[in-house]
Amino acid sequence: MPKVHIIGLGRSGNAAARLLKLQGWDVILSDRNSSSTLETQKQQLETEGIQVELGHTFQPDTSLDLIVVSPGVPWDSPGLKVARNLGIETIGELELAWRNLRHLPWVCITGTNGKTTTTALTTAIFQAAGLNAPACGNIGYAACELALQEYQGIEKPLDWVIAEVSSYQIESSSTLTPKIAIWTTFTPDHLSRHYTLERYYDIKAKLLYQSQIQIINGDDPYLRETANQRWLSASWTSVLGREKLVANPELGFYIDNNWVMQNGDKIVKADALKMVGSHNQQNLLMSVAAARLAGIETPAISQAVSDFPGVAHRLEQIMTWKGIDWINDSKATNYDAAEVGLSAVNSPVILIAGGEAKQGEDRAWINQIKAKAVSVLLIGDAAEAFAKRLIEENYSNFEIVETMEKAIIKSSEIAPKLGAKVVLLSPACASFDQYQSFEHRGDHFRKLCLELQSGRV
Repeated sequence: MPKVHIIGLGRSGNAAARLLKLQGWDVILSDRNSSSTLETQKQQLETEGIQVELGHTFQPDTSLDLIVVSPGVPWDSPGLKVARNLGIETIGELELAWRNLRHLPWVCITGTNGKTTTTALTTAIFQAAGLNAPACGNIGYAACELALQEYQGIEKPLDWVIAEVSSYQIESSSTLTPKIAIWTTFTPDHLSRHYTLERYYDIKAKLLYQSQIQIINGDDPYLRETANQRWLSASWTSVLGREKLVANPELGFYIDNNWVMQNGDKIVKADALKMVGSHNQQNLLMSVAAARLAGIETPAISQAVSDFPGVAHRLEQIMTWKGIDWINDSKATNYDAAEVGLSAVNSPVILIAGGEAKQGEDRAWINQIKAKAVSVLLIGDAAEAFAKRLIEENYSNFEIVETMEKAIIKSSEIAPKLGAKVVLLSPACASFDQYQSFEHRGDHFRKLCLELQSGRV
C-alpha cells in the first residue's frame, strides 16, 4: 500500500486525506498546531482510518511515496527541502486535485489583487449559463473537495473548475495546465516567502505559460511593461478602449462608451456591474473574456453581471448610518489593494487601517490617504509603524486606537463632525495579529457596525 503524508489539517488537507484514503493509500495527516477544534477533527478522521498527528513538526522518512502540502505551508520549509533531496515526490493540494480532475477544463485566476472578485464573477457567469462550475482554491471549495465529490460520484458531474490560485499553489503544482488562465494584477507581495519580485513574477508567469488560453490585464503597469514578445497571443483587456490593448486587438476585450466589447461586438453594459471602481470594471472585462472564450453566449453573461451582488470583504457596503456609508474592505491585505479601495470610495473618508504589516511600497497608498482621508484610525501590530510613516509623509490626522471596537466607537464620534461620507475598513495588512483570517476581521467589523446601527454601541 503506497504511503502519503499530508501537511495541514484544514479543509484542503482533510479533503486530500479522504480522497487518497478512498484510493487505497496509507494516509498520515499532520498539523503543527493543536486545539480542541483540531482534536475533534482528528477523532473523526481516525474513525475513517486516517492517522492524525497534532503539534507535529514534519520530518520526512524514506517510507513515504508522496507528500501533499496544504496551501498555507511554506514550500521551502526545512522538512520539505529534505524530502525533495531524498527524492520523495512533494506536491500541493491543488496539484493533487488537478491530477484527479484533469479530464475537465479549468479556468485558473491568479494575480496580486482582484483574484477573488474575478473568480466569483466568472463562476456566476458560468453557472448562469447552466454549467456546473464551482469556485475552488482560495474561495469556495478546497480543490480536493471537488475531486472527492467527483470521485465518489455523489454530486452532479462537473463541467468546469473555476480556481482562484495563489503563487503558493502555483509553486507546488508542477503539471497544472488549465484551459484558460487569467492574470489580474502584479505588484510586490508575499516577498517574505518568495524573496524577490522576479521570483514572484516567474511563479505567476508559469501558470500562464502552461495554459492554453491567456487573459491578461492590460491596464496593469507592470504586466504591460513586461509584455514584450512574451504574451502576443494572449487576450489583453483594457478599460481605456481598443486602442490601449497591448497586442492583437481582435483578441482583446475593452470598454467603449460604457460597453464591454470584443472586436467591435457589444457584449454587456459596463455599468450593469454594481461594484464601484475602475478596478472592478477591469475584473468585469477579464470575467467576460473567460466566458466568451469558453463559448458562453451573451444573454447568460448579461444576466449574471446584472445579478452579481459583489464579494464579501471587498468594498462590501455594510450599512448607511447617519448618512455615512460603512464599507468593509478587509480583503485589502496589502498597500496596493488598500490604495485601490480608497480610490474607489467617495471622500471625505475615515480610514481604519493596520494589522500584521507586509513588505511593500506604501507611497501610493499614503498619497491616497492624503488626498481622501480626513482621519486614519490605526489598529493592530502595525499601528506604531504606520503612525511613524504618516508623520514622515506630513500627515497628522491619525490616532492609534489599537482595536476594532475602539475604531468603530471613535468613527461614530468623529464622522459626523468631520463631514465624512464613508468609514472604510481597508487595513493594508494581514489579519493574523488579532484575527484568524481577513474574513474573521471583516465579520467582526460587520458585527460591530450592525450593533452601532441598532444602538448597542
